[in-house]
Amino acid sequence: METYPLTLFYDAACPVCSLEMDHLRERDHAGRLRFVDIGAPGFDAAAHGATLQAMNAEIHARRADGSMLKGVEVLRLAYDAVGLGWVLRASAWPPLRPAFDGAYRVFARHRLAISSAAAPLIGALRGWRARRMARRMHACSSGVCEARAPNESTERSSS
Repeated sequence: METYPLTLFYDAACPVCSLEMDHLRERDHAGRLRFVDIGAPGFDAAAHGATLQAMNAEIHARRADGSMLKGVEVLRLAYDAVGLGWVLRASAWPPLRPAFDGAYRVFARHRLAISSAAAPLIGALRGWRARRMARRMHACSSGVCEARAPNESTERSSS
């Protein structure tokens, strides 16, 4: 069964969801993920074999072979696509799977309230990411920009 590219259907109006998709997008160096905002004008859930209500209830994804997935399985595959599969590996273990699936469903049902409560933290994370990216970029010269390693200093010492 062909998994990638994996198309993720998410609600960009949900701050937690949007932050997570931004994180995955940033790490998707191999181009294995596609992102579709289910709240975008003209989005038609029926064209993807689902209802908007179902897609709002939990994350959905379409594999390269056209099969649809939802819930924690989507997140496991997305994390695996960006090299972070180990983060959710325990969620697939049979004794733990029902607890992870249930916890995700509770989160998904209350994601907008959680987003609202977490707004200050989400804003701080977005600001931190923006500052981190700015620090990683060299000044552009000759129309070419180079990224520095995360621990590379922006100052040069003179000898």
